[in-house]
Amino acid sequence: FQPGAFYVMDKGYTDFARLHRLHSAGAFFITRAKTTLDFGIRERLDVLADSGVSSDRLIRLRGPKSKWRYPDTLRLIRYVDPDSNKRLKFLTNNTTLEAATVALLYRKRWKIELFFKWVKQHLHIKAFFGTTPNAVKTQIWIAVIAYVLVLRLKHRHRLPHEPNDILQILSVTILEKTAINELFSRNHHDTPTSAGRNQLSLFEI
Repeated sequence: FQPGAFYVMDKGYTDFARLHRLHSAGAFFITRAKTTLDFGIRERLDVLADSGVSSDRLIRLRGPKSKWRYPDTLRLIRYVDPDSNKRLKFLTNNTTLEAATVALLYRKRWKIELFFKWVKQHLHIKAFFGTTPNAVKTQIWIAVIAYVLVLRLKHRHRLPHEPNDILQILSVTILEKTAINELFSRNHHDTPTSAGRNQLSLFEI
């Protein structure tokens, strides 16, 4: 864990022993609190009006296992999402940020998840060739650039094809020296002719 960094995660990944290791390393975390969370209130903090935050409290866990795994003070923030009116509860070890900022960081995490969902749907990155941050970022940027170029191609030549169809056509004709308009005017739904079209028929008719 990197000291000073923020780790934002869904409540499904809540592990109080791991969260305490993260806290002990000097890092911060933000996660969703489960409805079954057993806690005692240590202090009630002031809440800014019109921030979407309904309560901000410092707490201690009271569960027989959770209080042993995380013996330090936590912060519990209740927040109402302005877009969906959904009531959310956030758990963090950071006590200096505004409560609305904590909620904003979690919302940014959701945008990151939506981005990776878009990546999976459109860029078809099946595996990364490297696992370092630079390698992953480089491959994602290359895939994004290729996708944007396909969108520009579609717009410039007014192609009726979907971007995924254009990518598929380009992938099978990448070594052909064919004009774009001619390439996409073909009927690509026809069954391709046999590669051995010059071969004599085995049976005479």
